[in-house]
This record gives sequence, C-alpha cells and structure tokens, in this order.
Amino acid sequence: MHAKGTGTHGMSAEGEGQSAENFRLACAIGDIASRAGAVIQQIAAENRPSRRKSDDSPVTDADEAAEALLIEELRRLAPGVTIVAEEAAARRMPPRPAGPYFLVDPIDGTREFLGGYDEFTVNVALVDNHAPVLGVIYAPRLNALYVGTHKRALRAMVVPGMTFDRDAATAIRVRPRGAGMVALVSRSHADPAADGFLAKLGIGEKIPAGSSLKFARLAEGAADVYARLVRVNEWDIAAGHALVVAAGGRVTAPDGGGIRYGVRENGFSVDGFVAWGAAPG
Repeated sequence: MHAKGTGTHGMSAEGEGQSAENFRLACAIGDIASRAGAVIQQIAAENRPSRRKSDDSPVTDADEAAEALLIEELRRLAPGVTIVAEEAAARRMPPRPAGPYFLVDPIDGTREFLGGYDEFTVNVALVDNHAPVLGVIYAPRLNALYVGTHKRALRAMVVPGMTFDRDAATAIRVRPRGAGMVALVSRSHADPAADGFLAKLGIGEKIPAGSSLKFARLAEGAADVYARLVRVNEWDIAAGHALVVAAGGRVTAPDGGGIRYGVRENGFSVDGFVAWGAAPG
C-alpha cells in the first residue's frame, strides 16, 4: 500500500517498516480528522435539522460533509485502498474488500452530537488481514485527538482544523488491574447482555460515556473494561479497537476469542466485543 505524504514507499506485511509506515499514516490521518472536525463544528453552528436513515438512526449534514472530506483526503493519502464509510454504506453496502481497507465513521455518537453533548467523535481505522492495525479518534468539542498503531498510542490536544503535532502528544497506556474494577457503559444504547456480563465481574463503578470515547478512556487508563454484547458495525469500533490494543489492552469477541473484520457477506459488522485494559485473569 502506498500512502502519499507519509515519507515512505509501500508497506511490508510485517516488521519495523510496517510499524513506521502505519505510524506516519496514522499521524497524517489525525490531521485529516482535525479538518473534518472543523467542518462538523461549522455546520453545527448553523443548527441545520437532522434526518432519518432507513434504519431510523439520525443523520445530519455534518455527517455527510465530514465523510466527503475524509473520503477525498484518504483517497489522496492512500490511493487504491478501499474506503468503507458509514453514510455511503447506508446508501449502498460495498462488497467485501479483497485487501486492506479504511473504515470511516464521520460522526460516531450522532445522538450525542444532536443532544449537545461533547462526546461525539470522528473515527478512522485501517483494517489489514481482518484486524484493525491503526486507529484515529478525534473529539472536536473536546479538542482531543487519539492515535494508535503498533504498540504506540498517543493523545494530543488539537483544536479543530489545526495540525496534529506528534512531538507535543502524550503517550497513553491502559492501567493495571485493580481491586475495584471500573466499567465504561454507553450513554445512549441499552445493552442488557453487557449489563449481565459486567454484574458477574463485580464492577465497583460504571462510567457512562458516548461514542468511541469509551475506547479512548480505556486506552488512557481511566477504566478497566468496556463491553457491548450486541451486533455492532465495524466502523463504530475499529478505531477504538486499534487504539486499545496499541495502548497495551485487548479486544475480544464475547466468547473471549478473536474478532475478524471484513468477513460477513452481507455487511460490515461483528457480534459484539469486550475491550479490556489489563488482560483478564
């Protein structure tokens, strides 16, 4: 895979070359996510009405404008790499990619966005060999950018539209398992199966949050576990999955096995997940 502007020429299947290439690629995507965040903020200030998609979930002009920018810039950055983006997929589901592909969620947490909360994000991930190998999460209203790939996870304060300065970023890691486990739970989506799973763990505290920020909070050591035991779209979780793994955590299927991306014939989804900070004992 060739990525313009990243200072390298191609990606090997394994090794240090791939790690360095993916880090440069992730940092470049961080800049793109920041620009998408600026578009979202601009449209949000105009108070445009939302609409409903065929699955009755909300969509806004901000979703569509940010997605258009992300697709255009990703095509320029990595020509030839398939892009699977939420709003485009809602109109027409693309075929299963034969090689690496980007997953794009222009606004993860549209309900939070419409409700005036700060907890919505721009998500971009690269999937290779059925696993997310890099993830970028950007929260425009929090000026918070997270970048993760190959055991390197960073957090930086980035105002929407500004460039990501990797030298000013802070390395983040998941925290060791403590006596009183803390779980992150969805602010907007009920999940009785996940509630039952967490009850068996003896969780001491639950922290509600929106969007993929739950993955980011886990990656930076604010909690121990985040679970959703229902089918979820790949673009909702891939960036967070990559970030948590890069920060030293683990993301598994509900049964504890691995999660394989890009294998369904009829769409891009997985049957739930459990994201851990320190690995379960």
